[in-house]
Amino acid sequence: MDSVTGTLVDIRTADGIADAYLAHPDDGQAHPGVLMYQDAFGVRPHLTAMADRLAAAGYTVLAPNVFYLHGRIPVVELPAFIDMAARPDILGKVVPLMEALSPELTERDAGAFLGWFAQSPLVTDGPVGITGYCMGARLALYTAGTHPDRVAAAAGFHGGDLASEAPYSPHLLADRITAELYFAHADEDPSMPEEQVRRLEKALTDAGVAHRCEVYAGAHHGYTQSDTAAYNPAAAERHWTELLALFGRVL
Repeated sequence: MDSVTGTLVDIRTADGIADAYLAHPDDGQAHPGVLMYQDAFGVRPHLTAMADRLAAAGYTVLAPNVFYLHGRIPVVELPAFIDMAARPDILGKVVPLMEALSPELTERDAGAFLGWFAQSPLVTDGPVGITGYCMGARLALYTAGTHPDRVAAAAGFHGGDLASEAPYSPHLLADRITAELYFAHADEDPSMPEEQVRRLEKALTDAGVAHRCEVYAGAHHGYTQSDTAAYNPAAAERHWTELLALFGRVL
């Protein structure tokens, strides 16, 4: 594993200043850019460790605080180990932040993040990749659909409501997507029921999007997040294998 540098950076958006964690290899070279979208618990030590691991594979990784309008990192104070059964109060803190992320705000912010990549000497020219977790999978799908000229590959893991019946569901952007996609659902995830899994698959297939969607057996919503009770080591490692294979093919 190559050594990496991790720093905090500020990115100007149409709505304010977003703080973000930036990780990149220490070799002084430009590398393909990857936008890492957080889960509901935000940018925290576990997520920055994930960004470091991805950077060590040869990428410049930006993990923005998508809740920046509500404060800088950490927006919500969290325990070192997140167990929703033991701490139901956490949900009450993060749900309003998630609900404030409208599709319009997501599109504007994504444009700012992608614009930062285009200006950074740490990033090679060309389209970028995206990986997203939990609600970040939805943000990844939105971004691939609203900025198709800038996104070459996008992956989402244990995402929820990716193909709901809501008029703003991200699967409705399928016909605008040019990136290659990979989505890995958890089979024990009530936020992404079987009918939504089928609806997403149909939308992507009908639109001719290069994609693969899988369901990880025995995995719960949040299976990649090692600081939560939902963590599944086998599913998390499978996610790394698939993510690095996607980026290795496309970026």
